[in-house]
Amino acid sequence: MALMPKRVKHRKSQRGRIKGNATRGNKVVFGDFGLQSLDGGWIKAQTIEAGRIAAQQYIRGEGRLYVRLFPHRSITSTPLETRMGKGKGEPEAWVATVRPGTVLYELGGVTEEQAKVCFARLAHKMPVRVRLVRRRPV
Repeated sequence: MALMPKRVKHRKSQRGRIKGNATRGNKVVFGDFGLQSLDGGWIKAQTIEAGRIAAQQYIRGEGRLYVRLFPHRSITSTPLETRMGKGKGEPEAWVATVRPGTVLYELGGVTEEQAKVCFARLAHKMPVRVRLVRRRPV
């Protein structure tokens, strides 16, 4: 089941622009390794879930996976072959807005080699370029 908010204040949102780099959610906090985006964009709820399943199947319960993004934004579209006018389309999908530098997923309790292989599987599913980052010692 794809992620979506329980309630929203506004059903339809404007597209907007993704400007600048991530200032929050750009460090590895929960696990030891993270998958960080290098581009900005929208990641669908179905894509987030597909990545989660791919990672869970690889680590098989020996590590812990943390999903660090949530699809808060609705994307609308009008049906095909519809004439102009008649207003904005109905919400079709839910997406997470991602800026460059956002940590998407984190892994804990696994070796670096396992994390590399797991995140390589995950990177194929993502619509943005990503890289592996390590937790910084505090």
